[in-house]
Amino acid sequence: MKTNISLPKFPVTRPSIHSELKKRIQAYFEENKIKSTGNFKLYSKTIILGLLIVGLYVHLVFFTPPTVFAIIECAIFGLVVSAIGFNVMHDGGHGSYSTKKIVNEVAAWSSNFLGANSFMWHNKHNIIHHTYTNIEGLDDDIESGGFIRLAPTQPLKKAHKYQHVYFWFLYAILYLWWVFFTDYKKYFTQKIGDVPIKDMKLKNHISFWIGKLSHIVLFIVLPIYVLGVGAWAIGFFTLAVVAGLSLSIVFQLAHTVPDTVFPEIKMPENKLEDEFALHQLKTTANFAMNSKIVSWLVGGLNYQIEHHLFPKVSHIHYPAISKIVQQVCKEYNIPYINNSTLWKAIKEHVKFLKLMGRNLNYGAANHHIAAA
Repeated sequence: MKTNISLPKFPVTRPSIHSELKKRIQAYFEENKIKSTGNFKLYSKTIILGLLIVGLYVHLVFFTPPTVFAIIECAIFGLVVSAIGFNVMHDGGHGSYSTKKIVNEVAAWSSNFLGANSFMWHNKHNIIHHTYTNIEGLDDDIESGGFIRLAPTQPLKKAHKYQHVYFWFLYAILYLWWVFFTDYKKYFTQKIGDVPIKDMKLKNHISFWIGKLSHIVLFIVLPIYVLGVGAWAIGFFTLAVVAGLSLSIVFQLAHTVPDTVFPEIKMPENKLEDEFALHQLKTTANFAMNSKIVSWLVGGLNYQIEHHLFPKVSHIHYPAISKIVQQVCKEYNIPYINNSTLWKAIKEHVKFLKLMGRNLNYGAANHHIAAA
């Protein structure tokens, strides 16, 4: 990656929490004689979600039900789009879907036909977000162009006082914003924020445009040709809103809740305070760990701590390895952040937005939100 900015470094510590975690997780897979990548549980989900999206598409476009039922189906379609992103694309993009590189690439490519681009996602998510989690100015996931204040070092505006109310609207348009604007911005500027992306090879350019054109044909041109502009607009807006909300909520619940921290870079050393594993544990939260339904739908991303520590491990293993991570946290006296239910996590995120929108000095001392 070409850089025109100096990226901060993580300190090397002894003992290393990261080394201890890696040693115990590796022992778990060796002792149980299982691979850390996906298995039938993941592949069966892929088949189910694939059949659902194809079936819904064909039914909506070519055998369109009455308006009310069509809108309901479009909402379900939006959930399936998100679920494919969470389960198939996400594991594929991290190389944890399969032991075979080509299978991982195909899984990651599923996002291309749903409107996003796997190359841009890899740069934004795998390289930047997973390394510099919750670091303002580097982690693009906490950048909103000033519409929402998601980090204590971001300027406080008058409108932010109401961000805990209007954030629903902004989250609802995420899918549209992502597919029709931010991917193109990254492509033409070759940057994500201030961080340059990896050099794009010819195949990356080709896949970008094939994916974007395929999405336009499948989701815009063909439906308008068959159904007309009005019916298409209602249906596409419905699935886009549902997909945007579900994608936004899942990712925000993992990092922007009251107990997570927002580390600052120590200057002039240009270093971070904590080693990599401790940094991830402080900036990341789990939610609804006991809900098999939530885990199935969001591709184990409710186990975000485990995912950030071991992104190359398939999400189907997170419930098991979470017990190991919790034990290490207990031994090292490190907080393990978890909101017990999805609803509680949403309420905590709303609380976070509310306090961030009213407190300019949020986290000034220890990067945590003080009690209201």
